Amino acid sequence: MTTTSKTAAVGPPASGRKPTRLRVHRAWFVAAVTFVTIIGAAAFRAVPGLFIDPLNAEFGWSRGTIGAAVSVNLALYGLTAPFAAALMDRYGIRRVVAVALTVIAAGSGATVWMTAAWQLMLCWGLLVGLGSGSMALAFAATVTNRWFTERRGLVSGILTAASASGQLIFLPLLSWIVDRHSWRPAAVTVALAALAVVPFVWLLLHDHPADIGQKPYGAKKFVPKPAPVPGAARRALTVLASAARTGPFWLLAGTFAICGASTNGLIQTHFVPASHDHGMPITTAASLLAVIGVFDVVGTVASGWFTDRFDARRLLAVYYALRGVSLLFLPLLLAPSVHPPMLLFIVFYGLDWVATVPPTLALCREHYGDDSPIVFGWVLASHQVGAAIVAFVGGLARDTFGSYDVVWLASGALCAAAALMALVIRKRPAVLTAS
Repeated sequence: MTTTSKTAAVGPPASGRKPTRLRVHRAWFVAAVTFVTIIGAAAFRAVPGLFIDPLNAEFGWSRGTIGAAVSVNLALYGLTAPFAAALMDRYGIRRVVAVALTVIAAGSGATVWMTAAWQLMLCWGLLVGLGSGSMALAFAATVTNRWFTERRGLVSGILTAASASGQLIFLPLLSWIVDRHSWRPAAVTVALAALAVVPFVWLLLHDHPADIGQKPYGAKKFVPKPAPVPGAARRALTVLASAARTGPFWLLAGTFAICGASTNGLIQTHFVPASHDHGMPITTAASLLAVIGVFDVVGTVASGWFTDRFDARRLLAVYYALRGVSLLFLPLLLAPSVHPPMLLFIVFYGLDWVATVPPTLALCREHYGDDSPIVFGWVLASHQVGAAIVAFVGGLARDTFGSYDVVWLASGALCAAAALMALVIRKRPAVLTAS
């Protein structure tokens, strides 16, 4: 009797079926589908570092040229994210993500026929960049905000770790394909992986708890589904204009730009070719990146747990400081074979890779409330702009100096600056946060 009355109180009118007690809240199933979706789409993130040497060998394109295409991809990945968050408010998560996956598949598949550098810019830079940006971390942020009021730090950590899990799955496979069968079959594999996830999204991903008559996980009362918000682009720009008048936004954007520069732009794009410069086989270097993905999962989930319990600003400061120290040692560790100090770096860097995401998301929620997914989208844009700059500059530095050493050292110094910036972010009063 008690269970029945509570169920009726939190949802819309009964549909005639007898209410039943759910052992596991539906929010966790939605989070699971989101996790699988991000894993399937992570294949495109595993590719850029693997393609630099093969494209250079086949077409004679410089590393700077290839890095420029990667930088376009990374920049669009970020700049599309805030508009994607607004589009999800307007058209729903399911539609936006399904279209994004299809665009990724089209862009990756079309690279098979390219013969000129501008086609790489168009397919991998523009199409894959737009598609990936439309279901970037703003996707995870939107799902977390809609379906959870408790355990948000943990859930955001788990969903962020999905990308690393995808890297773990796809990097060894794609590096083997590139090594044995060249880069074209690897591009096709990315396209097929993105398409394979579309049915899961369309059939299993619900936009809002109210769609199935439930309240968000941890909520005290039923939350009606908000009406679609028209003018997605206008709203994204309006939220940006409002957030840009606050200091925390610029500090979060600055720290996250350095985060992107030192991860996606630097390690993910240039670690494999840099290791190959020192005589390490491509498959071995790619396997080390995959191991980073293993520990990235552990580190990000742990960071989500820490974010629910500790000051997010101090967590960010610790993460950036440790990352900067590890980068300063990397030039001394690169060698033809894998040795214990390099393994220590891989484990250390993996634990810290995207551990920054849960506390950054938490600070966005703390300062910007219901607009936080869009604000985080803009903060993510800065992350990818930082990544894009270093993806291009890293390739240019390699062409100019013959090594990546100066890039590793400069990135380590930037991480130290990010640690100081994180400590400067003011904590919002608890009364305002609760509202």
